[in-house]
Amino acid sequence: MAGKLGRTAEQRMALLRNQASDLLWYGKITTTAAKAKELQPYVEKIITKAIKVYDDNVEFDVTTTDKKGKEVTVKNVKDSPKKLAVRRELMGKLRDVQEVKPFAEKKSDFKARTADIKHPLMEKLFNEIAPKYAQRKEELGQGGGYTRIYLVGSRRGDAAEEAIIELV
Repeated sequence: MAGKLGRTAEQRMALLRNQASDLLWYGKITTTAAKAKELQPYVEKIITKAIKVYDDNVEFDVTTTDKKGKEVTVKNVKDSPKKLAVRRELMGKLRDVQEVKPFAEKKSDFKARTADIKHPLMEKLFNEIAPKYAQRKEELGQGGGYTRIYLVGSRRGDAAEEAIIELV
């Protein structure tokens, strides 16, 4: 039966989760044509959900007393309940990719840069990918079409049709 990729439901969902995570993290992956065609709607739905709530934050004031006994008011920003629900739903559909230290960066700089980021893929999805496609939606007046598939020919060894799927 077409569309099942010759796997059980659990294996197929794990495959989609892993490939979708890699696609969102790296922007482009090479896989078989059948897997790319299954992956495309999965990723498009994830991006669409992120676009709908990426800027839905709640601002609130927190009043604390400092060491000298003086009251200090600080503005805090956190996710709204709707955005938090979508974030948790997407965390279930994606594997959390951990950031790798670039070769040229010092270990201390890397730790300082990534200290407050618990889920790098979610941060990238909500802070980079969703705003980019939301702006594109405003300019072009259309949603969807966030990914593109190129067929690149047969793979050596098993002659499977290979494809590159990338974020547009």
